[in-house]
Amino acid sequence: MRIDGQVALITGASEGIGAACAAAFARRGARLALTARSRQKLEQVGGAEALVVAADLTDAGARRRVVEATLERFGAIDILVNNAGVGLYGPSWQAAMPTVRQMFELNLFALLDMIQLVVPHMQQQRRGAIVNIGSIAGKVPLPWLTLYGASKYAVGALSDGLRSELKPFGIQVTTVCPGLVKTAFGDHALEGRLPGRIERTRRFSISADECADAIARGVERGARTVVVPRIGWVFVVLERLLPWAVDAAMARLYHGSEPPA
Repeated sequence: MRIDGQVALITGASEGIGAACAAAFARRGARLALTARSRQKLEQVGGAEALVVAADLTDAGARRRVVEATLERFGAIDILVNNAGVGLYGPSWQAAMPTVRQMFELNLFALLDMIQLVVPHMQQQRRGAIVNIGSIAGKVPLPWLTLYGASKYAVGALSDGLRSELKPFGIQVTTVCPGLVKTAFGDHALEGRLPGRIERTRRFSISADECADAIARGVERGARTVVVPRIGWVFVVLERLLPWAVDAAMARLYHGSEPPA
């Protein structure tokens, strides 16, 4: 898909990967519709040309308003980047259920509803691209992000089925699985924080701009899955071939020399 001239609706676009995607798609000539909760941040990201719609995407009415505003302004939605999401750190067996439901509401159900709102318009156009931002945690279980990973596994499964469903309509579906990216993701987590021994691995992380460029290239070539950085594919393959070894390595990394709580 050529991005030049296409209308790209990006959720969670006020900072991090979403804001970087806005810049990457704009450089390629896309017309932008951006949504997140902070209008001020969105205006800084999008500039004068972008459509900015401040919205809490956990609200069904807000999701509908975002799509309607985009269609009213541009008359089409060619690319949907489902980036909005939130994390949750800590053992799954201790997590508060209301918090878990809150995370799934944004990470999965809001994402699905955005797809359901946008697909009918893409069907009429007989073209389009849906980009669902998952996580390497949706490919390889990370014990410090178990429930977040579960929500992203669900996003991956949804994307794979959706790809087959929408292929006859000329709509491509790309799943993006970022690893460690330099963003404020951890600061916005609903609960908990990254364990110290895991935090130290962040020195190997990539920038949000690098991640966004990989996403844009994936859209251009119609990629099924984008894993970024690409070394993440090594962990995906190991999880498939040697799952017991990955389990043991993750347990050692998570607990270190400390006994489990």
